[in-house]
Amino acid sequence: MKKLLLIVVSALLFFTSLRAEISPISIEKLHLTAEQGIVQARYNCGVIKSGNLLESNNDIEAIKSFRMMAADGIALGQNNLGEAYANGKGVPKNNQEAVKWYRLAAQHGFAKAQYNLGIMYERGLGVPQNFDLAVQWYRLAAAQTDIALRPNYAIISNTGDGITLSNSDILKEYHRAAAKGIAVAQNNLGAFYEMGEGVTKNSAEAVRWYRQAAMQGLAQAQYNLGSMYERGLGLPQSDSLAVHWYRMAAAQNLSIAQYSLGWMYSMGQGVPQSDVQALQLYSLAAQQGLGRAQFNLGILYQDGRGVKRNMVTAAKWYRLAAEQGRMKPFYDFNVGYYNTPTLVYDRNESDVLKWYYDATVKGLPQAQFSIAEILYQGRNVKQDYAMAAKYYRKAADSGFALAQSNLGLMYYKGEGVKQDYSEAVKWFRLAAAQGLVVGQYNLGWMYYQGQGIAQNYSEAVKHYRIAAEKGLSQAQYNLANAFYKGEGVQQNYTEAAKWYRLASQGGLANSQFNYGAMLYQGQGVHKNSAEAVKWYRYAALQRLAVAEYNLGWMYYNGDGVKKDNAEALKWYFLAADQGNAHAQCHLGWMYANGLGIRKNSVAALKWYRYSAMQGNPSAQYYLAVMTEKGEGVIPNRSDARQWYQLAAEQGHPQAIEALKRLKRP
Repeated sequence: MKKLLLIVVSALLFFTSLRAEISPISIEKLHLTAEQGIVQARYNCGVIKSGNLLESNNDIEAIKSFRMMAADGIALGQNNLGEAYANGKGVPKNNQEAVKWYRLAAQHGFAKAQYNLGIMYERGLGVPQNFDLAVQWYRLAAAQTDIALRPNYAIISNTGDGITLSNSDILKEYHRAAAKGIAVAQNNLGAFYEMGEGVTKNSAEAVRWYRQAAMQGLAQAQYNLGSMYERGLGLPQSDSLAVHWYRMAAAQNLSIAQYSLGWMYSMGQGVPQSDVQALQLYSLAAQQGLGRAQFNLGILYQDGRGVKRNMVTAAKWYRLAAEQGRMKPFYDFNVGYYNTPTLVYDRNESDVLKWYYDATVKGLPQAQFSIAEILYQGRNVKQDYAMAAKYYRKAADSGFALAQSNLGLMYYKGEGVKQDYSEAVKWFRLAAAQGLVVGQYNLGWMYYQGQGIAQNYSEAVKHYRIAAEKGLSQAQYNLANAFYKGEGVQQNYTEAAKWYRLASQGGLANSQFNYGAMLYQGQGVHKNSAEAVKWYRYAALQRLAVAEYNLGWMYYNGDGVKKDNAEALKWYFLAADQGNAHAQCHLGWMYANGLGIRKNSVAALKWYRYSAMQGNPSAQYYLAVMTEKGEGVIPNRSDARQWYQLAAEQGHPQAIEALKRLKRP
């Protein structure tokens, strides 16, 4: 089979804004366009936005796609089909069928399906009600997600995913189950009373139910009870008793309890202060993927508290926390490392908001900025873009650079204010003038796009370079794109490769892929297929579909790596599952020819069809051939002619010849 794709250089761009509460400043990524890059944007958008592949206003058509995927063992399709049956969308509502498909996807390790299956067991929908099995599936899902984050791990069945019951209905079920002594129901009932969901808020009643579940050994309830003791809600405040219950839950490997116990050691609350103990506990929680634990662990390594100071390790944990969108740090480019926050690391944000309001009365721009952040993100308060913009403006008018940049972003997106690119440029420029790196980057983007200002690639490059030289990965990536395409600067593959590599070292998957592509082609660097494989792998491990496809192609051809059809199939499947048309076509080829897998014409036909429906000419041609010959399908010259025609219209030479042949008498 001919190689479908020699190289793809991704064109996804990120628009970046720093957001924070006074000290931990995060980077928000906004996908704007795929216009800036090296290959056609149409292809790149189709790959990068593969999450939208199955979106459809036509439920029946969507069901067809889900069934094809489900029949082929793709967990996403199985879960989506289960949700369709659970909600009666495109098919008659059928809870038994929903359970069947959820279970198949859950057994593949698909977290959302595990969660959905837990709901079905908890509510007795399509299966006999079984709280123990519900908890088992919830735990499997929680191990892959943030479901267990405080304060409401307990209300895991009331998030609105899949099936929806009213709070009063759920509450009745919990009361019945709690009366029978079922611990998870007692814990969930406590959560309802703590949060005031469907009942009058009653902390004492919450404590009563948490305690009953905790006495049965339920880790989540032990944690919740410890939290009530720490905050003095529904019972006298006691740090020592909070520590006791946190320790019980932490011993069961509950990450949020390990984190909270670490916090108590860090602050010396209820236990003698010990950074060493805090480090150990944060490490346990961080290794389970808890973002706030990763962040606090970064602080300890940065400050050398409880461990030898290590900025590399600190940056590693900060980066992991930042990738989750939680507790994100601020990289101080003036000193070259991540700055330590000056606030406590975990406090109830509704209380924090009150403190900030007090401070903002005194005209403190940092407090105004933090209020804007809380309102913008809706953290424990109602999300309010208009009020967020108001407080960003107060801080911005005082010259607070972060607020200026974020206010610019709100004008760019039209959030809380009327969309106005000129105003966005104004505020980005003010932030950039103060040396704010993200302000430089955002201003460069506006020049590149010609939004709110005359398009000027040279000015864009100027601002990208300033931010890139201070270590901002997205700026390094865009600067590399400029050198590659010769936009605003003389085309220079060597410089492009240099900046792609720097951005790649910052963990940017698109840049890792592009650098691998340049190594493969020998553009700006010595051609090196083995090194290309390495960088493709880095990007593929971040689930970049085009990288998964190219890595599969390298294994298929034995280029830079030992030829291995099984490994090629593995990466093709991963990319195809994300909707990559080239990978889907190659899977069809592997099935059609029995390469690394048993020959299967029906499976080949399915994968060719997936790819062909996305406009891949080679897949359209092979689908036509199989349809004409009756391989995996009843022969149909009319259908075959249609697929040949579609491929021929894209210049596929064999399809053109096939059409000529079919027209002969």
